[in-house]
Amino acid sequence: MPSSAVIQMNEALLRAILILPGTVLVAVPAGILLLTRSSALPWELSGPSRPQFWLALLLFAGGAWLMVSTVLLFTRIGQGTPAPWDPPQRLVVRGVYRHVRNPMISGVICVLLAEALVFQSLPLLVWAAVFIAANMVYIPIFEEPGLERRFGEPYRIYKAKVPRWLPRLTPWKGGDAA
Repeated sequence: MPSSAVIQMNEALLRAILILPGTVLVAVPAGILLLTRSSALPWELSGPSRPQFWLALLLFAGGAWLMVSTVLLFTRIGQGTPAPWDPPQRLVVRGVYRHVRNPMISGVICVLLAEALVFQSLPLLVWAAVFIAANMVYIPIFEEPGLERRFGEPYRIYKAKVPRWLPRLTPWKGGDAA
């Protein structure tokens, strides 16, 4: 039988996934589609005969992989979740984090763009742009200073070597903080 700490971690992770990506990737886009009826084909998805279907599939697969990778690293190595109310206790500088500092956000952006393509929806594309803009403000102003306070010099070195948004082609080999 799992320990109470494992049960609490699973509950915190489930809450984080339902509240954050669930809202951004499911609830808001569904509301946008219902309110605007913006899809060119409201009751069917773009099919495999259309190029945007394949681009959307590629974006969705890449985004989903990034999000799952991030969650696994945060829970297994960082001993926390991607949620601000239950952050990792250890600085995670492994896996996708050796290439880019915000792979979860990159993954969410990929999925949002995939949704806009599949539903052929300009309002969903606008939602993706709003999400990107909000994170371009939130991360440097609020998240990064908090990470500097929590993790100190190891985070400052990591921040100087690994880009915020566009990934490095080669993984950063320095500082295995976690």
